[in-house]
Amino acid sequence: MTGILAGLRIVEGSAFIAAPLGGMTLAQLGADVIRFDDIGGGLDSDRWPITRDGRSIYWAGLNKGKRSIAVALRSPEGRELLTALITAPGEGAGIFTTNMPARGWLAYEALARRRADLIALNIVGARDGTAHVDYTVNAITGFPMVTGPVAHEGPVNAVAPPWDLATAYAGALAILAAERHRRLTGEGQRIVLPLQDMALAATSALGYLGEAVINQVDRPRFGNEIFGTFGRDFRTRDGRFVMICIFSDRHVDALAKAGGFTDAFARIESEQGLDLKTDAGRWLARAELCAVIEPWVAAHTAEEVSAALKAAGALWAPYRTFRELAADRDHVRDNPMFTVLDQPGIGRYPVAASPLQFGAVPRQPPQPAPLLGQHTDEILSGILGLPDHEIARLHDRAIVAGPA
Repeated sequence: MTGILAGLRIVEGSAFIAAPLGGMTLAQLGADVIRFDDIGGGLDSDRWPITRDGRSIYWAGLNKGKRSIAVALRSPEGRELLTALITAPGEGAGIFTTNMPARGWLAYEALARRRADLIALNIVGARDGTAHVDYTVNAITGFPMVTGPVAHEGPVNAVAPPWDLATAYAGALAILAAERHRRLTGEGQRIVLPLQDMALAATSALGYLGEAVINQVDRPRFGNEIFGTFGRDFRTRDGRFVMICIFSDRHVDALAKAGGFTDAFARIESEQGLDLKTDAGRWLARAELCAVIEPWVAAHTAEEVSAALKAAGALWAPYRTFRELAADRDHVRDNPMFTVLDQPGIGRYPVAASPLQFGAVPRQPPQPAPLLGQHTDEILSGILGLPDHEIARLHDRAIVAGPA
């Protein structure tokens, strides 16, 4: 492996989003991330979206660039192989990440007896050990009660899983922080990262808890309006949608230039006694701003609106479907982060590399996700040092498996 994390080896036992995405984040930076699964696949091996013949596009998306070993997880001999893999010697090795129950043979104490400086990240649902997923965590944060149309009653769930995503990147950061600590002190450690606490920490950082306590309010729904400044979706003459925002003085001037709103904006400020160069002024005058902007957008096509906003340097974006995004030249087709890969069993489609761009090393191109068990033999031989006849015996006894 090459990349800024070349030399690190992480063994991953994972399912769903947070743990495998965290591992893939490290793999795309050059770490050797080895994912182990039960023979036949884990809990998420066939999770949707899938191809017409049942291959999981979801699984492939979260495991790019990793190596895969398939082992009979209920077998004592299989567990011993994985214990040896997790605790194998080497300066950059001895790092384990999982969102499985870290008990029994996977308990930190049991693994640390084999390697005292082991680093083990355990992603859990809640700090008391209760099982949770993004959707049950999101339910308690308050966000579903402020998401959705103004008149809607009841919760609106998020489509993208924000807390899984945040936990994935926090987990990758935690591993690198612990690895730095080990290099400085020689000490390994167990890291516990509750998905629920990640969500609560973010909710606190964004001021939602502070607003509720200090102002003694539950924020109401504002639909697609951006709270505390100006931003909303607008429909064009040809039935497309654009998002238009104002976050700074420059954005006010640019939007005024794009639509010829300078006099109208000045009139709003005069009549309402507000300053549109402030967040508060824009928020309090949002109805008046929409009354000016909406007819202009509705009278023009999406192409015309886009050209005017782009030329003026306004803060805006067109709304896209996923298929439109995949075909978009600027964001995907000509974006150097993307490469069209042939994912075995799925087909050819654009795949993103790491979004990080380091000055000292080039960005590594994305790699396909492995087939289940694709690297079983090379891992058993190259890391554990097993001879060919022993590897053959493990296959014969169905302790390990290669690609199906």
